[in-house]
Amino acid sequence: MNRRRALLSVWDKTGIAEFGRALADLGWEILSTGGTARVLREHGVGVTDVSSATGHPEMMEGRVKTLHPAVHAGLLARRDRPDDMEALARRGYGPVDLVAVNLYPFRETVAAPDVALGAAMESVDIGGPAMIRAAAKNHRDVWAVVDPRDYGAVLEAVKGEGPEGLAGRKADLNPLRKRLAAKVFREISAYDAAVAGYLAGREEPLGVEVTLRLRRRGGALRYGENPGQSAGFYAEEGREGGVAALEQLHGKALSYNNILDVDGALLSLAPFAFAPDPAICIVKHTTPCGVAVRPTLAAAFERARGTDPVSAFGGVIAANRAVDGETAARIASMFVECVVAPGFGEEALERLRAKKGLRLLEFPAEGSGGEAGAEFLARAAGHDGARSFRSVYGGALFQSLPEPPFFAVDDPGWKVVTARGPTDAERDDLAFAWAAVAGVKSNAILLARDRATVGIGTGQTSRVDSSKLAVRKAREAGLGAELKGCALASDAFFPFRDGVDAAAEAGARAIVQPGGSIRDEEVIAAADEHGIAMVFTGRRLFRH
Repeated sequence: MNRRRALLSVWDKTGIAEFGRALADLGWEILSTGGTARVLREHGVGVTDVSSATGHPEMMEGRVKTLHPAVHAGLLARRDRPDDMEALARRGYGPVDLVAVNLYPFRETVAAPDVALGAAMESVDIGGPAMIRAAAKNHRDVWAVVDPRDYGAVLEAVKGEGPEGLAGRKADLNPLRKRLAAKVFREISAYDAAVAGYLAGREEPLGVEVTLRLRRRGGALRYGENPGQSAGFYAEEGREGGVAALEQLHGKALSYNNILDVDGALLSLAPFAFAPDPAICIVKHTTPCGVAVRPTLAAAFERARGTDPVSAFGGVIAANRAVDGETAARIASMFVECVVAPGFGEEALERLRAKKGLRLLEFPAEGSGGEAGAEFLARAAGHDGARSFRSVYGGALFQSLPEPPFFAVDDPGWKVVTARGPTDAERDDLAFAWAAVAGVKSNAILLARDRATVGIGTGQTSRVDSSKLAVRKAREAGLGAELKGCALASDAFFPFRDGVDAAAEAGARAIVQPGGSIRDEEVIAAADEHGIAMVFTGRRLFRH
């Protein structure tokens, strides 16, 4: 009886020592290469170097080590074909019954900034894809394992096979082998697409062709936007940031609408990632209904909720600081769907976990607290150059994500275009308003005073209607007095002077907008008539 052989050669060493030891304990011979062989030996696993099996040493600093007939004939030989097995024997080769390979981290390499082309190409795996492709093609007889998460299931199956494996026993009907083979071809396809996309992207950032590899996170969602619609949450493999990177600490499973709102909350809070003081954003239906920056998180929450307490009911709360006990007590006093933050203090967790349905979401471990939490929040909204994609009838739209307009009082790109420039206090409010309006759905108008929202107009087909909605919301929330002297931010230019006239009537004393209308002179003249200071940013913030 021939001893069964496994070839283990992995970049990601997670669980490989335990996997190799378990196979060896079952009587398998272990072939390996380079760093994998070293790890196995360090853990007491006996290893045969692949070069001993091939009779050929590694070449070119490991570029050529498994590309040899002794390996590929051993993988591709059909066990139920005597001519295949005789061909192996004539050359002195033996079958390879299992391959565990994961590939060089090409996607992670090119995700780093300023990677040279040569360094990127050195991360392109050649031998690994060839081996797993051969094993997957011959999966009736060979286990093809590309994901460390499958080691346990493979071991259980191997134990049940016995020493002769599945050859001659309808191996092609084994569902696990089929699933693993399918996973191999998906991995190779995505890997090659990433390389092709990188090379094409050096000339054209979004590429002519786009291949996505999405993996469902958890099980299917209960339903989509409405009952009767099936739904799931999928994340792009290799770029699992944003919502996919959050850790749920408490509460019911996230729904389709929860995930949309959490995404909107991260996007809306991202401009305040590096704010010197605590910031709170309350989101309803993916757009903010209240934003505030205050010396304490509890004060920021109260002021953000005060902008529109009716809409805040059943919303999502996002914070740029760890939630403390006092803030948690205030949050717990109302119905909230989700709270997302860099962390939660013990008292905060005790208070919030008393609400069984409330979902608590924490930034990932590498981004918990302080500057690290700020970096995660900034990246979550596209600060790392990630892509966004959405379906339309008959196709899909892709775009790069912009860097958020980070909250900063002195923005060198701003241009004062009116006779009167903003005062220091007005400029501070303009900076806040410009950062806060970035998360509001277009047409977006946001009124702010003292680093907090006063009124928000969103999703209207007319910019003037959005202005009127923002004023009405402010008055309904009892903030009418704060309209006098407030700052106004518009996500796009005013096409006519009527928007400025409406702002003046409401009490605005300063406006920040992109500029760029063919009627800019008319709009500026209107601001001068009303004594309003106006700043052009030169940047549009549409969010459809």
